[in-house]
Amino acid sequence: MVIDQIHDIQQVYRKVLHSMSRPGSISKLNHITEKIEDDFTCNHAFFLCALTVLDAEVTFHVVASEEKKDRLKEILSSYTMSRIAPVDKADFILLLQDAPEYQMEQALLECKTGNLLDPQLSATWLIESDLLSNNAELSLSGPGINGIQQLQTGINQRFWLRRNEKVKEYPLGIDLILADFLSQIACIPRTTSVITMEVD
Repeated sequence: MVIDQIHDIQQVYRKVLHSMSRPGSISKLNHITEKIEDDFTCNHAFFLCALTVLDAEVTFHVVASEEKKDRLKEILSSYTMSRIAPVDKADFILLLQDAPEYQMEQALLECKTGNLLDPQLSATWLIESDLLSNNAELSLSGPGINGIQQLQTGINQRFWLRRNEKVKEYPLGIDLILADFLSQIACIPRTTSVITMEVD
């Protein structure tokens, strides 16, 4: 890997902050991901975001097929010094596209949402998604959005129904960072209302 662990990761961090403050807007990381030469069992934008949010002070949990899970945990622990934790204790939930659906749903049920005194003690999800675009799959509204923002992720409706249940008692909830194979990212914080659209 030839990315600059300081300069490039700071750029990714700024992109994530920009996307989190403008839910549903899509940012591109291809000028950084093109520097990555290794295979990390996940897409490169996802890996860069993981490097950005993980460090020795936080914990993470991987939801993926057994084939990919152990390798990703080993790589991320080595690169970031972050510790692996059970899903109900983890600060970050890393969801790969090949994760079994029942594992995804179980993780959504069990993950942290914070508490009224410390709502920030919640899980942030990093999700490997299909191609992100501003087409009609999800209709987003709320802070940081002028009217309605559309977002297509390829993630099934059951996920969004479960997610909406997790954010009903604001300020409790979860925040999402989505990363696709074209080095694009988008964010959906807990403050965003998500309605799934019927697509013909």
